Amino acid sequence: MNFVLIAVCLVAGLILRSTGTLPENAHKGINAWILYIALPSMSLLYIPAIEWSTSLILPAAMPVGLWLVAWTALKFFGNRISPDKQTQAALLLTAGLGNTSFIGFPLTEAYLGHEGLRIAVICDQVNFIVLSAFGVMTALRASHSTAQKGVLKTLVRFPPFAAFALALILPRFVSLDPVVPLLTRLGNTLVPLALFSVGLQIHFSEWKREVKCLSAGLAYKLLIAPALVFGAALVFGVRGFPARASILEAAMAPMITSAILASEYKLNPRLANLMVSVGTLISLGTTAFWYLVSVGR
Repeated sequence: MNFVLIAVCLVAGLILRSTGTLPENAHKGINAWILYIALPSMSLLYIPAIEWSTSLILPAAMPVGLWLVAWTALKFFGNRISPDKQTQAALLLTAGLGNTSFIGFPLTEAYLGHEGLRIAVICDQVNFIVLSAFGVMTALRASHSTAQKGVLKTLVRFPPFAAFALALILPRFVSLDPVVPLLTRLGNTLVPLALFSVGLQIHFSEWKREVKCLSAGLAYKLLIAPALVFGAALVFGVRGFPARASILEAAMAPMITSAILASEYKLNPRLANLMVSVGTLISLGTTAFWYLVSVGR
């Protein structure tokens, strides 16, 4: 049923956008609900229930590690892919950061259930920290902007991160049980709205002009990145839901928010959009592959 939900919500977004039924920027209102209501509710619902252990080091370290690998690869091979620094920055933002929430949550829940979703929440929070720090600085540097202040302030004020911090602190002093039914209902809106929002934003125009960068970026994001996490799980002996959820989250399509950041700073918006659009559809198949690979973990 989860896969039917994924298909219905994505297709509904595609159809309503292509027919002009909704305003062009309708996804912004939907994203506001997701960022300010649904994602914080998920953090407050799932984070207090997590039993913290050393096995959670992998999901927490995964977003940072994959960003650093992508950054290093572009340092060595970036000019071979594209000499344009703005294009390289767009590639780093989209290949180095995964869609761990909008697509990651529904797919992880579909494959691994609520136990996997709890691990996915950890991956997503660290992923956002990477975006807020390294991602924002990358965009500012590539756009030659000097306004590099306020990164920490932005991070602290961002509702999902604030909820993550509260979810770690509040249960030490008060019980959240009375608000669990409310958080559950609000959190349940995340999956259909996130998928619908993705469908509204999918575009495929002018892909041939970016085929080289697109191929390199998606090869890393959908194949190499999850393979690296799978290897790390083998080396460090991480098993069960922490390993399987980390591999799946690593295999998700590029992050929508990072593509928006690239567009905001005029870092090859066409490539950033294609990375998300094409990557989202391909990832529906590649995540199935990585789920089968991770079954034994």
